[in-house]
Amino acid sequence: MARRRKVKLGICFYVMLVVFVILLIVLAALVVPTWWEAVANRDRVETKSYDFTESAREVKNPNRGFYRMYSFPITDKKTNYKKLIGEIDENDNDTKLMMTQINLKAYRDGKISKKGLANIKSLLDILEAVDKQLIVRFVYDNEGKNEQYEPDSLDIILKHMEQLEDILKSHSKQIFILQSLFVGNWGEMNGTRYDSDEDFRKLAWKLADVSDEATYLCVRVPAQWRRIMQSDHPSKEAVSGNLTADRLGLFNDGMLGNESDYGTYCTDSDWDSEFERFPRLTREEEIEFQNELCRRVPNGGEVINDNVYNDFSNAVKDLAAMHITYLNKVYDPEVLDKWKQTKVKEKGCFYGMDGLTFIDRHLGYRLVMEKVHLAQNKQKKCLSVGVELKNAGFAPLYKEPKIRMVLQDEEDKETFVYPVTQSIRGLAGGNEAEKTQILDVDIPFHELTGEKYTVYFSMVDQDTGEHILLANEEDEEQYGYRIGTIKMK
Repeated sequence: MARRRKVKLGICFYVMLVVFVILLIVLAALVVPTWWEAVANRDRVETKSYDFTESAREVKNPNRGFYRMYSFPITDKKTNYKKLIGEIDENDNDTKLMMTQINLKAYRDGKISKKGLANIKSLLDILEAVDKQLIVRFVYDNEGKNEQYEPDSLDIILKHMEQLEDILKSHSKQIFILQSLFVGNWGEMNGTRYDSDEDFRKLAWKLADVSDEATYLCVRVPAQWRRIMQSDHPSKEAVSGNLTADRLGLFNDGMLGNESDYGTYCTDSDWDSEFERFPRLTREEEIEFQNELCRRVPNGGEVINDNVYNDFSNAVKDLAAMHITYLNKVYDPEVLDKWKQTKVKEKGCFYGMDGLTFIDRHLGYRLVMEKVHLAQNKQKKCLSVGVELKNAGFAPLYKEPKIRMVLQDEEDKETFVYPVTQSIRGLAGGNEAEKTQILDVDIPFHELTGEKYTVYFSMVDQDTGEHILLANEEDEEQYGYRIGTIKMK
């Protein structure tokens, strides 16, 4: 009897256990969806977005602005570059770019020696400590006497490029542009015996091959670009399949100097031969060419010769159309002083500013936050966060930054990062300075388990790690620009 009673009790226990589990499952089926809906639908979301105002303030961002040039002759003699660069850095704290002209004439007869290569490497190693991106120009001449100094064989120049491959690629994060193709007076690709289409192509292809694919290359005049690319049109489609299509830009050291920019363009009096396949074009045609090309590759140089073409209003018009990213800070002093004596008359945040400062503010990219969009999307069960930007500068931001929306949970102090995958290369600036683009992300409600969040927007340069500053009155904070708050109920 006792044994039967124990069996019955055991059966009852298991029956009760099964019933209890079933009840738990039923309860979960009723409660969990209700909780999930409460989290996922969050139909009482309060959002507040902040207003932003465009500013005339200076924003020191990478890969844009004025530069100073420094020349370094390379020999087998050991040089104390640390001391030399330290002296330069002390006196050049108002720019983010540096032109480094490296003279190789000591090796015009053959290979660069091991000591010479060690000196070049040492120079660039020391420059890594300087808070600047580099425009590097290799030359054989800095006196305007190139024919005396450049190698007697194109193969020697090509070999020099090959020898520099490891150095160039190991310093790729600091080198913004490799300017010129080693040849010409002052490295400006004129006064050289290696100026045929075939020579230019060999030099350009070799330099592209020995440098990092993220490093830009630049040639002196648009006609040289066309000769290298074998195309009379600058569109990406026209040169599709060409490995340097997205890397080869321009530099102009006769900028705004006269009608032809000192031979950069053609005039009626010096019209190129009608038999040339890729001749120089008129000023108007070449500026339009640059307006198209330099939406994807950089353009810069130095202004010269005080004349009507570099009067302030004319200069701003052409600098914008050419998408100018960088200019020499000390040359031509007469032109720069003329700009400094001019006042901006257009209404807006720049009204009354001197012309030189205005141009400084607009070289390269100048990103402005126009509006912020914070809204719930019940259909997608998410929160949409958007930032509307415009580029008030002369040129695009050529290197894609890391763009992020950051949410800071004010109670738990947790930080949530949401990458923005859209490209902003389409904000070309220049004549399209009023064009805007919305960068946005959708954040699922089920990830927002807290009650209140502060929302930030930030952009970071991938090479330097520096935060890219916006041209607004509002300051950047630890996590970026504070753009709004979210309160979940």
